[in-house]
Amino acid sequence: ALAEGLTPQQICDKYNALHREIYSWFNISFDYFGRTTTKRQTEIAQDIFWKLHKNGFTVAQTVEQLFCTYCKKFLADRFVEGTCPFCGFDDARGDQCDKCSKLINPTELKDPRCKVCSKSPEVKTSRHLFLDLPKLEDRIQKFTDEREAMKTYNTTTVSITNSWIKTGLKPRCITRDLKWGTPVPQEDYKRKVFFGWFDA
Repeated sequence: ALAEGLTPQQICDKYNALHREIYSWFNISFDYFGRTTTKRQTEIAQDIFWKLHKNGFTVAQTVEQLFCTYCKKFLADRFVEGTCPFCGFDDARGDQCDKCSKLINPTELKDPRCKVCSKSPEVKTSRHLFLDLPKLEDRIQKFTDEREAMKTYNTTTVSITNSWIKTGLKPRCITRDLKWGTPVPQEDYKRKVFFGWFDA
């Protein structure tokens, strides 16, 4: 949205319309073609969260994040650039390096800079909610094994999932310090939203 000079709502409207046109051109239809910005989608995402939370599958953790004092906000991984700690590429993003393809945490970048103002951000802490994947590891392994036996997943999907399980699943952050998105329905997290993938 920032690159196109649009608000998040405007960029969502633009690409929602574009996707609808493409699906129509291919004669693809949906029972319901939803989007993050609807009341119904907020209800769905929050319902998923409450079910996980009430069954003990969420956990709160404090994380270190990059904060731009000039822009006065925590920086999402795509809003940070810097030098890759693995290969030295000086234009790596806060989520991965396009030269060596390694995944990166924004705080691992050398000489990080805000993509908006090019100033150096500082490290600050923020409390977030995580999906407690270690508690679900046995269930995920069983589910993956069943799908592999039924041949419903391709070998790449099964291989990647099994490699993650083999090294031990880690809690996965489900919230972000943003204003745009599905709000987290808890008082302590009212200034946070869910990651877009959370209910996808």
